[in-house]
Amino acid sequence: MNEPQVLACIDGSASSEAVCDYAAWASLRLSAPLTLLHVLEPNVGASPADLSGSIGLGSREHLLSELAELDERRARLLREQGKLMLDAATARVRADGVAEPALRQRHGRLVDTLQELESDIRLLVVGRQGEAGGSAASQVGSQLESVIRTMHRPVLVSTGVFRSPLRVLVAFDNSPSVRKGLDLLLQSPLLAGLAMHLLMVGADTADAREALEFARLQLQQSGVTATAEIRAGAEVDSVLLACQREQAMDLIVMGAYGHSPIRRFLVGSTTTSMLRHAECPLLLLR
Repeated sequence: MNEPQVLACIDGSASSEAVCDYAAWASLRLSAPLTLLHVLEPNVGASPADLSGSIGLGSREHLLSELAELDERRARLLREQGKLMLDAATARVRADGVAEPALRQRHGRLVDTLQELESDIRLLVVGRQGEAGGSAASQVGSQLESVIRTMHRPVLVSTGVFRSPLRVLVAFDNSPSVRKGLDLLLQSPLLAGLAMHLLMVGADTADAREALEFARLQLQQSGVTATAEIRAGAEVDSVLLACQREQAMDLIVMGAYGHSPIRRFLVGSTTTSMLRHAECPLLLLR
């Protein structure tokens, strides 16, 4: 990959269709190429036990040969299954308007693969619930938090069924990551023309109002319809979720996990809670 692009992670989970739809939406908004990625991860639990010390020499060689054949057959079936997933995803994004998505199938851990491809990623799109995530709608995929903590690119986490975003809630805490994210949004066509609502959770102080109004004016001067408010609340995630429901927001933009121990504890817990309970997609800024 050379040109920075939208990368969508496809697996066998129920969330893959929404991932395709949001990735296609982002690709068209950004006029950026779209790549569909399926990663074949090593299944440690499926590795056969070492029986070499428990069976006779003749039968051991025969059994190990059969086990090796079974492993190869299983790997071949998983590759074919992945290709079918990518074919279905290709049909989906083409129906959404993306003419020529690129396809990739890789072997290894998802986090390692994404780190390797990171320099060519403009936006990563993943589902909240992975293939092994169970059936609960609010369940966070087993690797999602690791991916978000590791990546240094914006991550769009899809939820539910695709709905083209029109109203965007921005969780504004005046942190460097959010300020940097707003600067990027001002330069990006991803959210151009959408109505934005800046929400700061905390005490209504003069400094807070000044920072919030400055951010609102930045957006407005760039042609964005922007409103802003400060709401009190001890639990940031609860306030954000309540506002999203009240105003029927289609997308929440917020900073992701912090890097310092204190900030990771404060911000990280909010990020995890939002990943679990948000009723609309999250665009996480790094």
